[in-house]
Amino acid sequence: MPGNDQRRNRRVSSKKGATIGSGGKNKRSLKPKSSTLRAEERPWHKAYSGEHETPKTTARKQERERAKGSSKVGGRGAAAPAPRRSGPKVTPGRKSTPPKDSPELLVGRNPVVEALRAHVPSMALYVAQGIDVDDRIKEAVRTAGDRGIAILEVSRGELDRMTGGVLHQGVGLQVPPYAYEPFEDLLASSLEQVTPLLVALDGVTDPRNLGATLRSAAAFGAHGIFVPERRAAGITATAWRTSAGAAARVPVARVTNLTRAIKAAQEAGFVAVGLDADGDTSVYDLEAAAGPLLIVVGSEGRGLSRLVGQTCDLRVSIPMASTVESLNASVAAAVALAEVARRRAAA
Repeated sequence: MPGNDQRRNRRVSSKKGATIGSGGKNKRSLKPKSSTLRAEERPWHKAYSGEHETPKTTARKQERERAKGSSKVGGRGAAAPAPRRSGPKVTPGRKSTPPKDSPELLVGRNPVVEALRAHVPSMALYVAQGIDVDDRIKEAVRTAGDRGIAILEVSRGELDRMTGGVLHQGVGLQVPPYAYEPFEDLLASSLEQVTPLLVALDGVTDPRNLGATLRSAAAFGAHGIFVPERRAAGITATAWRTSAGAAARVPVARVTNLTRAIKAAQEAGFVAVGLDADGDTSVYDLEAAAGPLLIVVGSEGRGLSRLVGQTCDLRVSIPMASTVESLNASVAAAVALAEVARRRAAA
């Protein structure tokens, strides 16, 4: 026969193409299933108002979850699930944030010895095997033994794992979370000094800068530091190590609102001096250094925030060569503290 009618596996049905104008979809699949609920209409959203009825699908799922939870807790004869409450509903299974009060591991020979000398509450002393034992290691082991602190000898690799690869010099001290000084007590104790000197950090987020500032504060006679609670570095193991033990000697307070804390210090008699590269007064001409002084240091890169800068009584600059744009936050604090100490010693 002519043609290929006898060809094996020939197509016997016609191929139907997509419906013209549907984009390859038919009318049923193009029809929307439902409208998207607004935030105040979603029971699982934090903006839920509690005034709208729960969608049927969500209500059935919640009913099944409550029944499943009741059967697991009570087994047979468990009580009927509690009626649905209006208002926002917390989504189960959400990961909880780790506790903030977990122990810290201080590392480095100077920080460990300084913490033990300052009677910082300690839980355990870790000493790596095969390290060079110097006077600081001997003092740390002797002090820990006298106070009944557990002394644990571990391998260097184990100590590396515990510290996350941070340089530890073969020794680590496990301590409870840092105990911050209440701001009111910090302010009151500083006013008991002949010439009070405080430092405030405006949004410094690097704990190494905080630790270095603590070290400079201890070296040049500052009586305390206060930092914001949010968006700022706190006393961590990194800050402890960078401070070389100064965190055990200089009290640190955390405040909810830095601007209000600066105003409280001003009302107590302090002159608030903000370090600003565009300040009108040079740090070498700071006559206010002779009285109660509060040095405010800005954050890395951004400097002083607008509101904090407006609250300060003076904006002080540090003269530099034109080839350098700005100083690191902790370096700027050290220069200002050194100049204040020099002027007070010459007075």
